[in-house]
Amino acid sequence: MNLKNALPALPLVLFPALARAQDAAPALDAGDTAFVATCALIVMLMMLPGLGLFYAGMARSKNVLSVLTQIFASIALICVLWVAYGYSLTFDAEGPWNAVIGGTGKLFLAGVTQDSLVGTIPEYTYMLFMMMFAAITPPIIVGAFAERMKFSAVLIFMAVWLTINYIPMAHMAWGGGWVFGIGVQDFAGGNVVHLNAGIAALVCALVVGPRAGYGSAMMAPHNMTMTYSGAAMLWVGWLAFCGGCALAANGFSALIMVNTMLGGAGGALGWMATEWVHRKRPSTFGLLSGCIGGLVAITPACGFVGPAGAIAVGLLTAPVCVYAVESVKRRFGYDDSFDVFGVHGVGAMMGGVLTVIFAAPALGGLGYPEGRGMVSQMVPQVLIMGFSVLVSLVTTWIALKVADVLVGLRVSAGTEYDGLDIAEHGEVGFRLGDGVYAGAAVAAEGQGPAQPVAAATVERTA
Repeated sequence: MNLKNALPALPLVLFPALARAQDAAPALDAGDTAFVATCALIVMLMMLPGLGLFYAGMARSKNVLSVLTQIFASIALICVLWVAYGYSLTFDAEGPWNAVIGGTGKLFLAGVTQDSLVGTIPEYTYMLFMMMFAAITPPIIVGAFAERMKFSAVLIFMAVWLTINYIPMAHMAWGGGWVFGIGVQDFAGGNVVHLNAGIAALVCALVVGPRAGYGSAMMAPHNMTMTYSGAAMLWVGWLAFCGGCALAANGFSALIMVNTMLGGAGGALGWMATEWVHRKRPSTFGLLSGCIGGLVAITPACGFVGPAGAIAVGLLTAPVCVYAVESVKRRFGYDDSFDVFGVHGVGAMMGGVLTVIFAAPALGGLGYPEGRGMVSQMVPQVLIMGFSVLVSLVTTWIALKVADVLVGLRVSAGTEYDGLDIAEHGEVGFRLGDGVYAGAAVAAEGQGPAQPVAAATVERTA
C-alpha cells in the first residue's frame, strides 16, 4: 500500500484521526476513545514506575530515591503546566505566531468541554494522551545529570525546558507549525521526544560536569533487577506510546504496535550479538539497553515501515548505540550517567535515517509523500533532524543557565559524598540495620553495596 493512497496528506499520518476531523460532522467513536484512553494510562505506567525503576536501578544505592523523586516530581509539575498553558501553546492554531508557537485560547483548557472532539475521540482524551508525551520527555534527561544536580535546580530546569523547548518543538511538528507541512517521516516523536532529549542530555552532562570520582571510582548500577523491571515496563508502554498515536482502534494502529514490538526485539538482539562478539558474553544490562535503543529508533519509523523493516531498524541501530556509549563517551570524557545521549540521541538519529530507507515499498514500507523517492525524502528528514539538534542545544543551555542563576546546579561536595537521598530528601532507599543505610560504609569509594557485576556493566559506568 502506498502512503499517498492511505491518507489524504502526509502530516496527518501522525494522527490519522485528524484526517477524519475534516469531515463535516465527526462523530464520537467509543472504540477509538477506549483505545486511546487505555494507551494514555499505559504510557503513564511506562513513565512513573517504568522510567523511574529503569534509571533508579542504574544509580548507586545512596542516590536511588533522588532519581525516583526527580522523575516523579518532574512528571507532576509538567502535568500541571501542560493544563495551565502547554496544551494551548502546542495545539491552539489561532495564535499570531502559529509557525513557531500556538495561541492562548485554551489556557487552563478554556473551551475544552465534554462534547468537544478531536477526530472521533473527546478532546479531553486527546489532551490527556498528549499530556503523557509532554510528561515523559523532560524526565528522560534526568539520566544525564543523575547523582549530582540539586533537586530545586532539576525542577526549575524542567519547567523552563518544557516551556522554551518541548512546547514549541511539539507545536511546530504536530500542532500546525512550519515543520508540520514539510512532510518529515517521524510518526511518534523521534525528533520531538528522543532526539530532543538525547541532545539535551549531552548538553547537561557537559555543563553540569562529571560526578566526583568519575573515571576512577566504581559507579556500577546498584540493582539490575530494578533496571530490568523498569525496562520491561518501558517496552510494554512503548506499544501504547506509539500505537495510541493512530488515535483509532484499527488495522493501522495494530501495525504500529507490531512494528514497535519488533523494533525493541531487534534492538535487544542487536546489542546482545555485538556484545557477545566483542566481550565473548552478553550482559543483562546490554540486552535491556539494546531494547530501549531499538524502541527509540522505531519511534519515528513505526507508522511507515513493515514488520521486517522494523526488525532491521532495531538490529542496525543497536551496534551504533554500543559504539556511542562505550567508545565515544570514553573518548570525549563526558559523564552522561545513564547513557541518555548514547541511547536516545544516537538511537533517534539512526531511526530517522532508517525510517526513510525502510519506508521504501520494495523493502515492505508504506512509501513516501507524492512525488518523492528515498533520496528526495531524506533531504527534509536530515534537515529537520539538524534543526532539532540546534534547538535542543540552545534551549537546554538556556534552561541550565536559568537554574544555575536562581539556585545553582551542583550539590555540594559533601552532599555528593553522602548521597542525595539523605542530604536532599532526608530518606534512604535501603537499610541494612538500625540507622545504617546501604552505601554509607562505602560512600568514600563512591559505590553502593559490594556485589559482583558484569564486565560490561563496570566498563559502561566506571
